[in-house]
Amino acid sequence: MRLLRGVLTPVVSIALVFLFWDLIIRGFAVDTFVAPSPGETLAALRDNWSTLWPLALDTIRETVYGFAIGAVLGFALAVLMAQTRIVQNLIYPILITSQAVPVIALAAPLVILLGFGLGPKIAIVAWIVFFPVAVSVLDGLANVDRDMLALARAMGGTRARVLLHVRLPATVAPLFSGLKIGATYAVTGAIIGELVASTGGSLAGFQRTANGNLDTAAVWGTTLLMTAIGIGWFLLVVAVERLATPWRHRATRRRLPFQAPSSDQDAPRDRKSTRLNSSHVKRSRMPSS
Repeated sequence: MRLLRGVLTPVVSIALVFLFWDLIIRGFAVDTFVAPSPGETLAALRDNWSTLWPLALDTIRETVYGFAIGAVLGFALAVLMAQTRIVQNLIYPILITSQAVPVIALAAPLVILLGFGLGPKIAIVAWIVFFPVAVSVLDGLANVDRDMLALARAMGGTRARVLLHVRLPATVAPLFSGLKIGATYAVTGAIIGELVASTGGSLAGFQRTANGNLDTAAVWGTTLLMTAIGIGWFLLVVAVERLATPWRHRATRRRLPFQAPSSDQDAPRDRKSTRLNSSHVKRSRMPSS
């Protein structure tokens, strides 16, 4: 039931967005060349699917390659910065400065350095992804339980073993937080790369051509497809997170000893414990013969 609710809620939310979109188009009598209805957008997506599908596969490939490279670089950089304060003080300002550069302004120099093709697109996606991953993992490494670190050192753990068995496992949850942030922006980076560095067909190029032809439904349909790729990639990261961190998604919520029972099922058990305790107190108060 809980799984079904988790699936149905996003579906209902998306359906409400489409319903609201359709009501605005119909209620304000918006012309098709300004903004199409959901039905017209989906029809344009269906009519151009044979052209869009190979282009979507190229965008997915760019996203996957760039995301993987950015995640590995961000994780390695965070571990390196966490080792010594001097290294962190040297690298962290550069890390912040790198994100102050607008991505669209970075695309042109990358094309000059790497040429047209797959390279600049992957580089842009990796550039976007590595920052949230690096910051999240660095924060996780900085907030490891001090008592656990002290215990590991007291038991003779070397610096490498403490890092491997204590500090790195503590970064799993922050790592996935950074990966989910990166996943939401990875497709954006791929599309920016396609706008600047594509010589052949691409989703961004198809959308630009459709815009020049005043095919508004195709423009919106391409946008819908790009959005679907981004959502799909985010959901894939969430699925991997659930598999990698099962302890964060317990089937039942743990109740602390000082908390009141949260359901009617716990009430009989608590009443039974109360009766047992009361009878024990009465027996202890009875005078011995």
